[in-house]
Amino acid sequence: MRKTKLRLLLFGAFLLIILGLMTAFLWIAVRTFTHFYYTETAHHLETKARLIAQDLNNGVPLRRSPRLQALCRDLSSAAAVRITFIQPDGRVLADSEEFPEHMDNHADRTEVQGALAGRLSTSERYSHTLRQNMLYVALPYPGMPPQIIIRVAIPTTSMSHSLSNLYIRFALFSGLVILCGAGLGLWLAQKISRPWEEMRRHASRFAQGELNQKLETSELDEANGLAESLNQMASQLDDRTQALLQKQQEQEAILASMAEGVVAVDREERILNLNQAARVYLNITAPRVLGRPLAEVVRNSQLQQLLAHTLTGTISVEGDIVISGNSERFLQVHGSILRDAQAQNIGAVLVLNDLTRIRRLETLRREFVANVSHELKTPITLIQGFAETLEDGALKKADEAKHFLQIIAKQTERLHTIIEDLLTLSRIEQESERGSIPLAPGLIQPVLLAALSMCRPVAEVKKIKLELSCPEQLQARINDRLLEQAVVNYLNNAVAYSEVRTTVTLTAESTDTGILISVRDQGIGIAAEHLPRLFERFYRVDKGRSREAGGSGLGLAIVKHIVQAHDGKISVESEPGKGSTFSIHLPKINQFPLPSLNYNLTCALYFPNPIILSFQCFPAQHHAVVQP
Repeated sequence: MRKTKLRLLLFGAFLLIILGLMTAFLWIAVRTFTHFYYTETAHHLETKARLIAQDLNNGVPLRRSPRLQALCRDLSSAAAVRITFIQPDGRVLADSEEFPEHMDNHADRTEVQGALAGRLSTSERYSHTLRQNMLYVALPYPGMPPQIIIRVAIPTTSMSHSLSNLYIRFALFSGLVILCGAGLGLWLAQKISRPWEEMRRHASRFAQGELNQKLETSELDEANGLAESLNQMASQLDDRTQALLQKQQEQEAILASMAEGVVAVDREERILNLNQAARVYLNITAPRVLGRPLAEVVRNSQLQQLLAHTLTGTISVEGDIVISGNSERFLQVHGSILRDAQAQNIGAVLVLNDLTRIRRLETLRREFVANVSHELKTPITLIQGFAETLEDGALKKADEAKHFLQIIAKQTERLHTIIEDLLTLSRIEQESERGSIPLAPGLIQPVLLAALSMCRPVAEVKKIKLELSCPEQLQARINDRLLEQAVVNYLNNAVAYSEVRTTVTLTAESTDTGILISVRDQGIGIAAEHLPRLFERFYRVDKGRSREAGGSGLGLAIVKHIVQAHDGKISVESEPGKGSTFSIHLPKINQFPLPSLNYNLTCALYFPNPIILSFQCFPAQHHAVVQP
């Protein structure tokens, strides 16, 4: 249905009323003035007819004669009307416009018949004699019965012309009134409709959320009251909307900051809301998931079963699920019914707790216990076996006893090494957790030189050349003893898995991200599938060769925890047959001079304006080669 604007409706109604009133006015005025004009004209003719009748009393014979004809014309000229004298039988005696002998009998004329009845009679009709419309007034000559009928007439053309001029004036006046009324109606329509238009526009803005704009007051009392009601409503809606937005933002902030994943679904399992943690836990990458079924977004049968049990049950449901992806993620899911303000069941809420780290720690703990047991069992078994052999009589054989005692001593030393590394690792972990490992700015080069000195005897056995490249002024926040131990472990691994007469290079340099310390060897290399687990405790790429090298399996794990205590990172690059590069990444410090630093000094002791002096320091590079 087509809508009509209030302004047009009011203007149209007002215009129709004006047109109706003016039409009624014109119709009444035309009829009234026409009747009045005709009545006055007829009365005027009656007066003239009676004056003519008085002139006939002067002794003029009332018969057809030239004298009567001449009198008729004289009276017509004087009265400016047509005059006709008619006998009661209808024969014309005299006429001011035509000769009587040429005229028809007028006994059948309406006005003549009325006059014969003894009354004044009027009639308007077409005159065949004059060929125009005429207004006739006839009256009987005084006396009974009448001796003659006196009829006077005038053409209606002059009357019509006068009335037409009057009608034109009426029409112009009506048109002017209609135009003024239309202008007034348009002004009133706009004045009345403007407040409602403003309220409509503001109501539309209110619907779009623009509640801070207020309606202005109006001259119309009704519109003013409605405007005040709308302003009050907008203010209340704004307050409630702001409260709801603040509450929603608080809820979103709480959900976003929660470590637990939260997923809310309706009874049809369509997603109502979820936080970022849930996206991460469930590997959801699609930007728009609200309103989509959970089974479509996350394809996991365990999760679907838990959700189905939650929606169909009356109590909370708990269970563990596994989410596959680049790496498995273990989640504990707690499902409960989602109810509205009327306690109606409208869906379910799933709370996800990530147990991956706990599961991995449990796995590491089990593997650690198994590995420790295995590593300790081997030397203990050997010691026990050879001790029993010596006890059974091998002690009497000097050569065999010596050999068995050497094996027992070697295994005892290995057992001692494992226990010492375990204690060292445990101590580093505890001190790192408590934050009790002291770190202080210090030079890197002396630490590396000390580590090379400790590894030199082992390298001399295999005739391996050790090289060092490190700037003298290179500094970092370090613990000298622990960093030296980490570098020694790297160097011992590099020497142990390098061939005879090769080179192991130890370098330290400043990079954009911090301090990089690297140990590069020319050994057998490591396959790519072993690289992610190299720093795990007791992890061995080649278990037989590792035991022959005398390692405890904890060296790289110790390095990892030492570097973590320094807020650093470890990395390894290796390729079978091309050697390996083990690296330590330490953060930079800004409190102490670094290579090629600029210094600005401001002096203002004896000068009104300060003077800025700038200088640069370029530390010398030290390159040391330690050969066996």
